[in-house]
Amino acid sequence: MKTITASNANRGFSNLLREIGKGEEIMILSRGKPVAKITSVNSEVLQKKAMKNLLLSRLKAQDVTGSRNWTRDELYKD
Repeated sequence: MKTITASNANRGFSNLLREIGKGEEIMILSRGKPVAKITSVNSEVLQKKAMKNLLLSRLKAQDVTGSRNWTRDELYKD
C-alpha cells in the first residue's frame, strides 16, 4: 500500500486516480496520521464476493444445530 500526504494527493490527484485504477491502494495522511484509504471499486467488490463465498462454504460444511420445531409461516404471522 502506498502512503501519501493529503497535500501531495491534492496536487497529483489525476496521477493518484490512475494508480488506483491499476489496483494500487493509497493511504492518505494528514499531519502524519492516516485519515483515508482509497482503493479501486473493483478490488472492494472482489473482496466482498470472496468473503461472501468463504462464509457460504463454511456454513454449508457446518452441521445444523438446535431443533427446528417451527415453520416458516409461523415466523411471519401478524
